[in-house]
Amino acid sequence: MSISEQIQNEILRPILKSQNSLLLLLFENYLRKKKVDWERYAQEDKVKYIENTLRKDFQFRGVLLGTIVGHFTPAQYQLYQPLEEELNKRIMNMMSKRLCSQLEIVRAGIGDQA
Repeated sequence: MSISEQIQNEILRPILKSQNSLLLLLFENYLRKKKVDWERYAQEDKVKYIENTLRKDFQFRGVLLGTIVGHFTPAQYQLYQPLEEELNKRIMNMMSKRLCSQLEIVRAGIGDQA
């Protein structure tokens, strides 16, 4: 097992799991800010939207990455630094899969606010 895989399994996965509710809220807030009519998207279009957003919106990517990296201990951050580019790709891939696997939970909330 490579060091990147080890970091992914021992550090990144547990952090993503513990921050799942926050990540969902961040994505829902993103949809509201962008005024996305999420409920009208077909299932496959929702998956494409998530994948494109995580690939192209660098500001939002930064927020999501910061949410994860902010939970590192100093020792974990030192392991992360030299592999930052590869680990960021792994984080975004895991985050995309996590969001896509919970489409039924994601709600944009447009029009739901009283």
